[in-house]
Amino acid sequence: MSGVASGSRRGGGIRRGEARAGWIFVAPAVVIVGVFLAIPIVLALWVSFSDWNGFRSPLNPNVNFVGLENYAAITVDPGLDQENFGRAVRNNLWYVVFVVPLQTIVALLLAVQVNRAVLRGRGFFRTAFYFPSVTSTVAIVIVFQFLFTASGAVNAVLGFFGIDGPNWFNDPSGIFHNLLATVGVTSPPPALAQDGPLGITWWEWFAGPSVAMSSLIMLAIFTTSGTFMLLYLAGLQNIGGEIDEAARVDGAGPVRTFFSITLPMLRPTTFTVLTLGLIGSWQVFDQIYVLGGSTAGGTITTPAFLAYETSFNDLQWGQGAAIAFILFVFIILLTLFQRWLLRERNPRMRTPRISRAAATLAADSGPATDPTTRALSSADVDDELSKGDRS
Repeated sequence: MSGVASGSRRGGGIRRGEARAGWIFVAPAVVIVGVFLAIPIVLALWVSFSDWNGFRSPLNPNVNFVGLENYAAITVDPGLDQENFGRAVRNNLWYVVFVVPLQTIVALLLAVQVNRAVLRGRGFFRTAFYFPSVTSTVAIVIVFQFLFTASGAVNAVLGFFGIDGPNWFNDPSGIFHNLLATVGVTSPPPALAQDGPLGITWWEWFAGPSVAMSSLIMLAIFTTSGTFMLLYLAGLQNIGGEIDEAARVDGAGPVRTFFSITLPMLRPTTFTVLTLGLIGSWQVFDQIYVLGGSTAGGTITTPAFLAYETSFNDLQWGQGAAIAFILFVFIILLTLFQRWLLRERNPRMRTPRISRAAATLAADSGPATDPTTRALSSADVDDELSKGDRS
């Protein structure tokens, strides 16, 4: 008994030594994260509740606690601050609505094409499509400025077809307003002329992205699709070839195989791509900064740029910090909503009508990037196919 007890004590001492050594190894990382991430976040939160003007320390006695005044000034109190924040949110919202779906679709299509075994020079195309993602954003924005100026290459091509191109980066008109103007609608109906959320009329909310913001949308799709293409490519390469072979043997065409087998198995990859795209789209800043931020009548201003401008130019650091934390809450809520929207549902309700062999292989293999999740349940597939046989 004494030998067992002494052995357990020695084992406990070894475990305590391992824990102590572990903390020693992670201590530098913990200190760095605490000093450069956790503490600044806490200070920024304090600044959002104070009247700090940017001079001296935000913890000096002359800084007063003002409660929710900074948040109220940009959300509920009528005035220029609320209107500026409302326009920034509207601009960024339309940016997200267009960029996230389009870059996801383009990335998936590119990944499918460069994953084809019959494609020659696949390495070249993968590098070419990914190259814009590793190029400096500033450099790409400057190139796009030359392309989309009033006398740039894009308008020259449009002029060849008899189309008078706009002054892309300086045109504040909304694309939906422009479409309505072609059918004679140039003023809002009384219902849309009323004030909407954040001091912006409903007519302005439904204007769509401005022509200037549309140029930035094209720029974002061009620069980010390559990165997400690699994520989809990794997911496609993890799908076993026997699944596609079984689908072909059972008579499924390429389109049916893609939508009934490949796409459901890429669900985890799609969730990752949409989440990263959503976060990145709400944090867009550098393109706006290079273009001046307030050009095109303020129709390219985003909350991230507005937080910078309010803090560094207007020296209203409390409001700038408040905008940053409201943006943080936006991103968290939209990410949770997206996760709920893409959650795994009962496959019995919408089971693809494919053959037993292909469906069983898909169920047993699971999603490409998450082996713990099953795209289709084998039992449910058998049950559904039995129903189809009886019918």
